[in-house]
Amino acid sequence: MEIPDVLISAALLRRNNGDRGTPKWIACDGIVYDVSACGRWRKEMHENMHFPGQDLTSELPDAPHDQIVFKHPCVRVIGRI
Repeated sequence: MEIPDVLISAALLRRNNGDRGTPKWIACDGIVYDVSACGRWRKEMHENMHFPGQDLTSELPDAPHDQIVFKHPCVRVIGRI
């Protein structure tokens, strides 16, 4: 996976939460992803558990999946946090 040479601040990550037409970004292990096009992120939160605009690193170990989900075609890598 190629990671663009873009540094995303925590504040910018929080602003990209899907509100008012902004994209839905999440972060995990220092990488920021755009999940706007992913079906499981179309509602306000993912699986009634996770809001976009957050770093989900601490929550991934409890998820029923691993980081393979970040390789889905609907996920776009934005940069690093």
